[in-house]
Amino acid sequence: MVGIATKGQLRMSFLRWALVLVPLIVLAGSLAGALSGSGQTSWYAALEKPGFQPPSYLFGIVWPILYALMAFALVTVIQARGSRLRGLAIGLFVAQFLVNLLWSPIFFGMHQVSFAFWWILLMLALAVATTLVFWRIRKVAAWLMLPYIAWICFAAALNFEIDRMNPDAETLVVGETSTQI
Repeated sequence: MVGIATKGQLRMSFLRWALVLVPLIVLAGSLAGALSGSGQTSWYAALEKPGFQPPSYLFGIVWPILYALMAFALVTVIQARGSRLRGLAIGLFVAQFLVNLLWSPIFFGMHQVSFAFWWILLMLALAVATTLVFWRIRKVAAWLMLPYIAWICFAAALNFEIDRMNPDAETLVVGETSTQI
């Protein structure tokens, strides 16, 4: 049978993609943070933080929501089978998501606060590029990405301030004392 899919078939396709990608993206993001000790290490606790630092529990609430929104945006673009920009959009999404997954190990795992700031700027640039291409395919997908972009901007400002307030963050060893004479 040759023909166009019915609305019911399109909804079921969207649902199938969402049932796979939403949990997968939320799980991958959560694991990247958990495995790198996001916010739970004595090293991070020892750093000076800016006054606009939110409570730690807020990150555990915000990130899964953002990952779910990103996943729904991706599913929306995957469903746009007729778009010539679909491949580019999916590629940009994957690139920005991989950069996102690596930020926590860079910052929390390797304690590379300065490098993490530049890395988050790369993440922001890729997220903006992804969102712009999503806009040209399906506007709703771009709208779903906007909270993520806003949070990355906030996270970049937080990263910058932590770096500025802790110039020795990369070499900070918690639990050791030293005497300067």
